[in-house]
Amino acid sequence: MSIIERDYLEPAKPVELPPELALLIVRKAAAMAERFESQALDEMARAASRRLRDGIEPRTIARQLGL
Repeated sequence: MSIIERDYLEPAKPVELPPELALLIVRKAAAMAERFESQALDEMARAASRRLRDGIEPRTIARQLGL
C-alpha cells in the first residue's frame, strides 16, 4: 500500500477466467496437492521409522510429528 494517492491510474478491472482455463488450473492444483501429499507421507514414514530404530517410543514420535 502506498501513501501517495494516484488519481491518474484507472482502477483495475476484474478479469473473469474462462471456464476451460479454470478447469486446467484446478486439475494442475489437484495434481500438485496429490504429489505433495505423497511426498509428505513418505517423509513422515521415513522419519518415524528412523526414530523407532533409535529406540524412541511411538508416543514421543507422534508428538514430535504433530500427530
